[in-house]
Amino acid sequence: MVYRSLDSVTVKDVEALGISSELAQEIHKKVTEIVHNYGSATPETWSRISKRVLTPNLPFSLHQTLYYGCYKDFGPDPPAWIPDPESALFTNIGRLLERHGKEFLGSKYRDPISSFSHLQEFSVSNPEVYWKTVLDEMCIDFSAPPNCILRSPSEESLTLNPGGKWLPGAFVNPAKNCLNVNSKRSLDDIVIRWRDEGDDDLPVKSMTLKELQTEVWLVAHALNALGLNRGSAIAIDMPMNVYSVVIYLAIILAGYVVVSIADSFAPLEISTRLKISKAKAIFTQVFLFFLSADYRTFVSYPHSSTFTCSSQFSSFVVLSQDLIIRGEKSLPLYSRVVEAQAPMAIVLPAKSSSFNIKLRDGDISWPEFLERVKKLKGDVFKAVEQPIEAFTNILFSSGTTGEPKAIPWTNESPLKAAADAWCHMDIRKGDIVAWPTNLGWMMGPWLVYASLLNGASMALYNGSPLSSGFSKFVQDAKVTMLGVIPSIVRTWKSTDCIAGYDWSSIRCFSSTGEASNVDEYLWLMGRACYKPVIEYCGGTEIGGGFVSGSFLQPQSLAAFSTPVMGCRLFILGDDGHPIPEDAPGMGELALGPLMFGSSSTLLNASHYDVYFKEMPSWNGLGKANLCYLDPELSVKHKSRVLRRHGDVFERTSRGYYRAHGRADDTMNIGGIKVSSVEIERICNAVDSCVLETAAIGVPPADGGPEHLVIAVVFKDPDNSTSDLNKLRISFNSAVQRNLNPLFKVSHVVALPSLPRTATNKVMRRVLRQQLAQVDHNSKL
Repeated sequence: MVYRSLDSVTVKDVEALGISSELAQEIHKKVTEIVHNYGSATPETWSRISKRVLTPNLPFSLHQTLYYGCYKDFGPDPPAWIPDPESALFTNIGRLLERHGKEFLGSKYRDPISSFSHLQEFSVSNPEVYWKTVLDEMCIDFSAPPNCILRSPSEESLTLNPGGKWLPGAFVNPAKNCLNVNSKRSLDDIVIRWRDEGDDDLPVKSMTLKELQTEVWLVAHALNALGLNRGSAIAIDMPMNVYSVVIYLAIILAGYVVVSIADSFAPLEISTRLKISKAKAIFTQVFLFFLSADYRTFVSYPHSSTFTCSSQFSSFVVLSQDLIIRGEKSLPLYSRVVEAQAPMAIVLPAKSSSFNIKLRDGDISWPEFLERVKKLKGDVFKAVEQPIEAFTNILFSSGTTGEPKAIPWTNESPLKAAADAWCHMDIRKGDIVAWPTNLGWMMGPWLVYASLLNGASMALYNGSPLSSGFSKFVQDAKVTMLGVIPSIVRTWKSTDCIAGYDWSSIRCFSSTGEASNVDEYLWLMGRACYKPVIEYCGGTEIGGGFVSGSFLQPQSLAAFSTPVMGCRLFILGDDGHPIPEDAPGMGELALGPLMFGSSSTLLNASHYDVYFKEMPSWNGLGKANLCYLDPELSVKHKSRVLRRHGDVFERTSRGYYRAHGRADDTMNIGGIKVSSVEIERICNAVDSCVLETAAIGVPPADGGPEHLVIAVVFKDPDNSTSDLNKLRISFNSAVQRNLNPLFKVSHVVALPSLPRTATNKVMRRVLRQQLAQVDHNSKL
């Protein structure tokens, strides 16, 4: 659609959007006054229109008309939100800069907004000062303080651990820090708010810090009663609710290791993760789980009127539930866990305190698990303090070999997650943070630490986030930071399930998981009176983000405004070397190796080979002093090998960053990274007429999450005219049954052969480019 510039929009144009004549005249008058004072195409004009003219109940077509009309001749990256200088002073970073700006930045410091980019550069060049300051701001309690902030890699360890060693000598327990009383909160402060789907007219339930302590301590005592060795891992396979949060914290408080498994996984995927992590037990919760087919993060609810502390395992344990209901389908989770041949299960009841399902021999009911330590309820559990490098959580991210990478989070990782939230989402005391997710994905643990380590409260809705019930929960819980993925926003917009609910308490949105769409996020901002969307992109292996937005910078839709604090970004050109850091361009993204919170080991692969092998090195001069890693050459030139990430990124002419999907053989389907090889292995066995397949994630032309497209080569070329839709259905069924019930094959394309390199590797990038150029409506 072609939009007219603001100075040419008439009252009749506004009326044509379904607005009454009287209101149209009032809107036109306000817009005309703003244009007269600030111009017809400036960020200041749009900022005032969004705050003084537009409201959630006005037609979205009016929002579009005024937004696109304002920026008609602006060029790329028009800001949908700009920071207010006065408000900026009261953000976490604003306060820090007001106290330390001149000390850190010298004459470069002017004010928080204009000096933010200088602080980001300072965080990279002066990690000792920056990270000590931030950890102090977050009131992190070390039982033994670190000897220093960063011990850079020596010449001997350059090819073993290019990321150096952070906080050497420190002992800490992140779960204990989540439960501590400090300057940010008291025992009576509410730390978790939640509601069960179906109870939408009842008050929001809540838990104080003191109550959370009591529940976590009890479960920690029960874990110790299992007799598992300290450091044993406990896997969790259940939705994100108040039960799983208590369990998660108790496992770590007691010195065990959480193994995160998403509750959507098929038995084979559960089994794979259990074997990699060597799990010894499994927790199961019996409850109902509501989910739409397009929702890729997970929320569930136990049907009980009161909270009773959740259960856990030790020594590589898995938490799971007995039944999941998605729409009109029920999916038994406990039976999946049994089919996966999981170790001992601890099973929570579903609808009441009664327990009425038959368990395997050796499995334990939740009531029995807690009964063993009931006399200890209320007794303080002494946290197990461990070295900074000790594992706290094992998460999984798909690799390109078909087996998921097992990524350990250490005691350092929670601090990185919380620091990102403190800086970029400005989470602090008084905030209420909601992000529909699951402990099987990194955003589940991220939510726990981002809220509790920053003195905020987390908000959990035990039901589908695609319903009006969730919208009402956001209103009633007075959520101040709402995390989303684009798939959720798309459904909200198409169903208008937010209509009539007051989201004015929201201070910001944050989005991650997949590429977002400009129109959909303009609509989202409009639901909360144009609060900013802080885009956030990172990885499980990073413990958080590498690129984000900020309250102290203008935010453009579907774009990132800054590398995260402590992170340096490099975009590799066609020659494999980084382009100049201030130049626009697009290519594979690489990261500076010295990044707080990032992984240094994998359980089932060579960490160096995955993230550093054959990557270019950089000597700090930022120009052409680059060479592919050779240990002797790197030592001679004091250069550092860059860290591989795998996404294609663009740096725009105005300094924003935009994501363009995966550069390797991993794709992002609805916010879940998955290997092409995993999908192809399943599809190749679906039909005997199939010779080979290639699974490709194709971004839609108008932006948003990738579509899963299967390119198929038939054994007999005559079969290329076969019913491809029937084959698509078969592929879809096999992928959902054997890999993930949330994945959806969008299209099947028949090809005479797959493009290959000289060494016979499938060139999926070439296929992705070809398929992206195809008219999906007419040819796919």
